[in-house]
Amino acid sequence: MLDVLIIGAGLSGIGAARHLQSKCPEKTWRIWEARSQMGGTWDLFRYPGVRSDSDMLTLGYAFKPWVGTTTMADGASILSYIQDAAHETGVDQHISYGHQVTHAEWSSLDACWTLTAVLANGDTVQQRARFVHLCGGYYSYESGHQPEFAQQSAFKGALVYPQFWPTGLDHANKRVVVIGSGATAITLVPAMANTAAHVTMLQRSPSYVVSLPSQDPLPLFLGRWLPTSWAHTIARWKNIVQSVFYFQLARRQPAFLKRYLVGLVGQALGKGFDVKTHFTPRYNPWTQRVCALPDGDLFKALKAGRASVVTDQIAHFTATGLSLQSGQDIAADIIVVATGLKLNVLADIAFTVDGHAFVAGDAYSYKGMMLSGLPNVVLTFGYSNASWTLKADLIAGFVCRLLKHMDQHAYREVRPTPARPMTAQPFMDFSSGYVTRSSELLPKQGDHGPWRVHQNYLRDLLSLRFGWLNDGVLRFRRS
Repeated sequence: MLDVLIIGAGLSGIGAARHLQSKCPEKTWRIWEARSQMGGTWDLFRYPGVRSDSDMLTLGYAFKPWVGTTTMADGASILSYIQDAAHETGVDQHISYGHQVTHAEWSSLDACWTLTAVLANGDTVQQRARFVHLCGGYYSYESGHQPEFAQQSAFKGALVYPQFWPTGLDHANKRVVVIGSGATAITLVPAMANTAAHVTMLQRSPSYVVSLPSQDPLPLFLGRWLPTSWAHTIARWKNIVQSVFYFQLARRQPAFLKRYLVGLVGQALGKGFDVKTHFTPRYNPWTQRVCALPDGDLFKALKAGRASVVTDQIAHFTATGLSLQSGQDIAADIIVVATGLKLNVLADIAFTVDGHAFVAGDAYSYKGMMLSGLPNVVLTFGYSNASWTLKADLIAGFVCRLLKHMDQHAYREVRPTPARPMTAQPFMDFSSGYVTRSSELLPKQGDHGPWRVHQNYLRDLLSLRFGWLNDGVLRFRRS
């Protein structure tokens, strides 16, 4: 019997383990990871230019300052950072790889979970645990969103999906089309344009993009005078407050922020570029994620003629590329389908509570991390408008607070339970395709109190680190 079983050995899972190590050293715990190595997203994604789209001062852990000079680090550097965080305190010795969890069964009589995992050889193994901390991310590793285009099989070139980038794919001197306009597409285009004959970003509609410096001068400046930990903390808080400010500005003055962001693109690309068509979204800022360009790399590729943007819709594939609804044809040797992710819920684990199937879509989310009716389970789900790790760190700290509180009062079960009826609202106030496509699978948020999901680190900091646990919603049970 374990006290805590952590599902997932990525950025969130390693962070959760470090919190347990330092704050609950008496607890027994282990990490089950479905893949053969740690790292999660940063081990899975291998496409050209893969990097963070959040600054590393906030994407990195609060307990382990990011010492690199790059603001938005490449995937290999982030993976190395995660591995170092796991190795330096022995977390990596507590990971069981190749454990794909399929079922979790709660027994109120025993006040514990029994989890079943399928191993790489097809065998199954079970583990009993008092508490489950889900750190498997928010999207499926098995498949992304892969729309089927008309006559897709006619294309004779290479059709590639970023989530499953082919090893050894050579795009040098090739004509490349990247379908999409989100964070993956705007990362791929400038990276591939360095050696490709030409790269075309084909988008159905534009996204907001903003150029950010690849190096943050503040920690470099502060590092001359202050200890590294102090410089990191000050610069980290500067970025946190800045992200909260811009998100609140987007909610209160969306028209102003839209003009500002589009205006920056116009300044970067010059008067001859059709910014209205290609970089003026139809939606307000931060109703979908704003994409960051390190040192304006996409703008540089466009101005140099190594890349171009086409805003149109696909009529059908051809043997040599794409035919668009406008009548234009685009020749391609490689087509990259960067059309987004496929969300999963509860790490695709089938949960049952005392023999009854638990349906996440019918539940309400407690503070964005626990679900009504689901005992002794915490789900790590980060921010859509800021770094994922900010929320993951808060949740991992809350888990430790909660476990200590339960030990102090001899509680064996905690179950969020609404005290009064609520009006259901979407879990995420976000219009990105990967969210809208999975809206029915996601839990709901309520219209009041702890059932609201706040995309605001400062509010969550007060609530999760200092909020009252006996709030009348968390129902505790001893026997």
